[in-house]
Amino acid sequence: MGALIAASLKPDYPARIACVISDKPDARGLAHARDFGIEAVAVPRRDYADKRAHEAAVMAAIDASGARFIALAGYMRLLSGDFVNRYAGRMINIHPSLLPAFPGLATHERALAAGCRVHGCTVHFVTEGMDEGPIIEQEAVRVERDDTPETLAARVLEAEHRIYPEALAMLALGKVRMGGNGQARFGG
Repeated sequence: MGALIAASLKPDYPARIACVISDKPDARGLAHARDFGIEAVAVPRRDYADKRAHEAAVMAAIDASGARFIALAGYMRLLSGDFVNRYAGRMINIHPSLLPAFPGLATHERALAAGCRVHGCTVHFVTEGMDEGPIIEQEAVRVERDDTPETLAARVLEAEHRIYPEALAMLALGKVRMGGNGQARFGG
C-alpha cells in the first residue's frame, strides 16, 4: 500500500488513492494513509454478525469513497462471489509468487521447499477463485542458494513495490482490462 501511495503522489501518476480501508483498526496502513491526508476507514469484522454483513459495510465504504478501482494489499480474506462480482474488472491484488505457482499462503517457504531457482510476484484481477484471476503483471526474482524464507520475501517485496503501481496505472489508463476468456486484455 505504501508503494501505491508513493506512486500516487507523483504528478504524472494516473490514479489517486481515494481511501484506505482495513478490517483491522490498528493496521499500520491506516495511520500511513492519514499521514498523507488520505481518508482511512476501519471496518472491524468483530462489529458485524457475519461475513455478509461485514462485506456489506466494506462495500458501502468503498462506494462512499468514490473509488473507481480497488487495489488489495494485505487483505488476507477470501471475498464472496457477490463482493467480487460487484467490482469485477476493477479489483486487483498482489500475490508473492509467480502465479499460477503457489497460490495461498507460505509462498516463499513452498518455493524453497520445491527447489525453485526463480520465484517472484504477480498482480492479477480478483475473481472468485483464490489467486486465480487474469494476470496483469509479474516480476521474477532469482532464488539464491542460501536464501531463507525471510531473505527471499524481502527481495520479492521489492519487486512487488515496483510492479503494483505499474499495474494500477495500466488499469487507470485503460491499458488493461479483464477479458471474458479468463485472460487480461491489453491495449488502449
